[in-house]
Amino acid sequence: MNKAATTVLVTGGSGFLASHCIAQLLAAGYRVRTSVRDLRREPEVRAMIAKAAVEAGDRLSFAVADLERDAGWAEAVAGCGYVLHVASPFPAGVPRHEDELIVPARDGALRVLRAARGARVKRVVLTSSFAAIGYGHPARTAPFDETVWSDLSGEVAAYPKSKTLAERAAWEFIEREGDGLELSAINPVGVFGPVLGPDYSTSIAFIRRMLDGKLPGCPRLDFGTVDVRDVADLHLRAMIDPAANGERFLAVAGDFMPVIEIARTLRRGLGAEANKVPVRQLPDWLVRVTGWFDPMVRQIVPDLGKKKNASSAKAQRVLGWTPRSSEEGLIDAARSLIELERARA
Repeated sequence: MNKAATTVLVTGGSGFLASHCIAQLLAAGYRVRTSVRDLRREPEVRAMIAKAAVEAGDRLSFAVADLERDAGWAEAVAGCGYVLHVASPFPAGVPRHEDELIVPARDGALRVLRAARGARVKRVVLTSSFAAIGYGHPARTAPFDETVWSDLSGEVAAYPKSKTLAERAAWEFIEREGDGLELSAINPVGVFGPVLGPDYSTSIAFIRRMLDGKLPGCPRLDFGTVDVRDVADLHLRAMIDPAANGERFLAVAGDFMPVIEIARTLRRGLGAEANKVPVRQLPDWLVRVTGWFDPMVRQIVPDLGKKKNASSAKAQRVLGWTPRSSEEGLIDAARSLIELERARA
């Protein structure tokens, strides 16, 4: 494969994960086109890539396309050999109706797949989530793996529903209408690591709230972590490895961590800069009461006290993927947020 002659479309180029995917593709020698909803974001995206110490130049181009509209996708994918479909709605707040997340996630994935099929793209790598695997289940001790799907028959929040339905729709499309188009899915847990700009994920916003002292304490939740640089690397591996076709890959750095252990990790790694990070355990009853008044808190109540874990053994075995430690990803995320805040001051 001639990388210099191969163009890869990365959807949602201004996003946290997408910016790292773009940087790694450019560093590997590919040409990259990225979709944005507004071309005025081009300077911001280029600044993020420069922060990753990668020279983009004319090897990075931009296309206007929106997950909620058909227009622009055929042009965005034209001439591309591969597509990394990274863009997906993940708001910091709670939607008024779950369809505000579900419809653009599912229909947006199908728009990208139809355009990719029409352009005779070889493979699409879909950014799914652990949310499509590990939600709606009773407590279990066995680690989740790629054979499991979230059970939507019970109490499941809008985001896990959106990721589950979008990924299922993608696999059904490939089976029924794919016409030779290949698909791989990446299912990361909470994505941390260094931010390249102000448009970062809800996982990173959680670290921001901890650093700012805006959390009164730590709920009894287990959290999977993985570094954004490793998730981007897994996308690139799944893009070109023949063994990745038709497969899902969980991305997790190690065992899930209780929120209170994440807090302690930040305290140990950052010293005085983490003085506001809470290290007291919140009782479940207090979190439940708070959930009556706070929709964000209400979403986590079904998982209080549930032990969770997941395994990335498949990605390591099939694709040779080796992630950084959870501690490195968390500390680098926090340090980059502190640097971003200083740069704004």
